[in-house]
Amino acid sequence: MKKQPGLEKKSYSYRCIASSPSPLGPTCLLPYKNIITGETLTVPHFAVRIALFLLQRVFVFAGGAKSRSGRFSTGENFISRRFSFLSTSTATGSFDMESTAPNQLRSIKLWPPSHGTRLVLVQRIVKNLTTPSILSRKYGILSKEEAEEEAKQIESSAFAIANQHFEKEPDGDGGSAVQTYAKESSKLMVEAVKRGPKPKTDQEPEPIPDTVTPHHETFFDISGGKRAFIEADEAQELLKPLSEPGNKYTKICFSNRSFGLDAARIAGPILSSLKEQLTEVDLSDFIAGRPEADALEVMTIFASALEGSNLRYLNLSNNALGEKGVRAFEKLLASQSNLEELYLMNDGISEEAAKAVCELIPSTNKLKVLHFHNNMTGDEGAIAISGLVKESPILEDFRCSSTRVDSEGGVALSKALGTCPNLKKIDLRDNMFGIEAGIALSKAIPVFTSLTEVYFSYLNLEDEGTLALVNAIKDSDSPLEVLEMAGNDITSESASALAAVITAKKNTLIKLVLSENELKDEGVIVIANSLKEEFGQLTEVDLSTNGIRTVGARALSQAVVGKPGFKLLNINGNFLSDEGVDNVKEIFKSFPSVLGPLDENDPEGEEYNDDDDDDDDEDGDDANEDELQSKLKDLEIKQEE
Repeated sequence: MKKQPGLEKKSYSYRCIASSPSPLGPTCLLPYKNIITGETLTVPHFAVRIALFLLQRVFVFAGGAKSRSGRFSTGENFISRRFSFLSTSTATGSFDMESTAPNQLRSIKLWPPSHGTRLVLVQRIVKNLTTPSILSRKYGILSKEEAEEEAKQIESSAFAIANQHFEKEPDGDGGSAVQTYAKESSKLMVEAVKRGPKPKTDQEPEPIPDTVTPHHETFFDISGGKRAFIEADEAQELLKPLSEPGNKYTKICFSNRSFGLDAARIAGPILSSLKEQLTEVDLSDFIAGRPEADALEVMTIFASALEGSNLRYLNLSNNALGEKGVRAFEKLLASQSNLEELYLMNDGISEEAAKAVCELIPSTNKLKVLHFHNNMTGDEGAIAISGLVKESPILEDFRCSSTRVDSEGGVALSKALGTCPNLKKIDLRDNMFGIEAGIALSKAIPVFTSLTEVYFSYLNLEDEGTLALVNAIKDSDSPLEVLEMAGNDITSESASALAAVITAKKNTLIKLVLSENELKDEGVIVIANSLKEEFGQLTEVDLSTNGIRTVGARALSQAVVGKPGFKLLNINGNFLSDEGVDNVKEIFKSFPSVLGPLDENDPEGEEYNDDDDDDDDEDGDDANEDELQSKLKDLEIKQEE
């Protein structure tokens, strides 16, 4: 592929140098250091996320960047993989932005954002204004109603400022307008957080007990109130029901409240008196904002109080544990031999922390659910977790998504999962498995006779890994309900195999997600033919961002429209012309609620030749949709005998 003349490659290599792996609030400032020049930038976390979000929304039509196979990834997939470290789980990570433009790409217009993009940004601002952070703990957190009002004003003001900047911008592509939009949105959001919630007109004090939710007197839950610190006096009052003689509480949830040392010392004896009757304990997000030394001591107090309990369910998620935190829970973990569900999500589980978990838990023979989502596990950590999986013979639900696992760790996990024949749900999304790990995983698939849900998106599977997996699923006896393989650089080469697995699972399949791939019309029409079959439960199909034009969109629409129980077809982010959008809407005129939004389709995509080669073949240039549809409409789905 030739590069456009005159374009220079620019590299901006920055690494986040924040010292703590604690969860971030949207208003946190992140220090980024240029690993080449040594320059340090301090960037609001939310500003970075806004900028990347806007790039996703506009870059998707540009075709993105070359994958290892030489094909061009969809833009949104490229951005999501390049910047997957930007999660709220950790302050560590790095990014490497490369400005390149292959020959096949048009000039990308970054400004103005579409109406749909602006609405989505408002929703994201609302979410961040209502998410607890360091500032919100100091100034108070906004209600949803206040946040919605603030978000609309913030977005409108930021858009106006950015638009003025765009009118003066020399190059006119909107790049710095996007930066201004993100910067102003972030600045105004911080100001809104610092203003805090509006004072209540009613001066009556709020009663403390409103945060306790008893459930049939067996489930004690304090997570339903406002997210805030809890100190000794409030803890004494709040936990009073647990001290009542003869109470029958077997489940407790202390999530959403941050315990200080004094509050922990109140809670410790109470929990110790209950530990023989407790079966489920949720301590997720219960030390937020505390200094590390205090947080570790609080964990140690709770662990000592619950030592010797016989739990079936334990949730320690959202606590930025790291290895120190895991070892602070040593007394609790080391006394558990009958756990059925263990959740360690968003905990900063590094290689060392993963090894500590495996070391401390004496037995996982009864474990059915194991979730490690959103951690810093990496290959070595995945290898350690693999040992835990091998010791969990009746495991049914395994989640290890967004854990920075590469090929070596992916192969180890895949082999370990092959020892768990009872698996029903596997979620490995957003890792760098690659083809080798995908093939290793395919070899384990025949073991899972009860498999109902697979989430294999963003694993860099490409066609080779995809073919291995879908062929294994097709030949298995599993009653598959959910198949997700978004963002894997899948092309029309895999279409027949995908169609075959869809047909093979037509009696059980409920949800099919193949978004952010490169199937294009050729692949989509093959898949559409398989969707014409009678399905027992199919409700959702997502083929957004696949380079689809009108012919493919029509084929998909005609395949699913009118299906009993069908709820959503998502074909947004493709190359439909305005006429193509109208054609699709006409097909769904009797079922308008079934068709997803189409506001992110590129109206010029129909005229854009995005073939991977640079042939100037006149026949190819003259080919039209009717010829393509005629060529592909009768393609048969090839299935192995």
